[in-house]
Amino acid sequence: MRGLLLVLALLVSAASFAAGTHRIVFQVNDNEPARMNLVLNNVANLNKHYQDKGEDAQIEVVAYGPGLTMLNAAASPVKDRVKSFGQNYDNVKFLACGNTMAKIKKKTGKDVPLVEGVKVVPGGVVHITEREEEGWTYLKP
Repeated sequence: MRGLLLVLALLVSAASFAAGTHRIVFQVNDNEPARMNLVLNNVANLNKHYQDKGEDAQIEVVAYGPGLTMLNAAASPVKDRVKSFGQNYDNVKFLACGNTMAKIKKKTGKDVPLVEGVKVVPGGVVHITEREEEGWTYLKP
């Protein structure tokens, strides 16, 4: 079964590349402002590169664990940049881990306020795994 999934992922990846669509998923799992800014710089550079070539790109930034701070409207050191990306790039999505959010709520009794435009996925690691199986390029700067 795993072999079949790998073959399907390769076929999807080949079809995506042939169609000129690049799909990249970034992982953020630590609470380091320098790393958060590095991810945002990478996203901007990739986006510009493919736009300049006239090629499409879909980019996702998935934050979980301590990295969820990046998308926390009350605590993010990069919230203005995240909000700006969300407003200026239709092809860039920021995704928060639902598992991490549930753990924080259980511990603090409060919901995590997310930066405007951020979506929630059930599990950050699961989402990244599924994207890789679909042929997305995985990056963790």
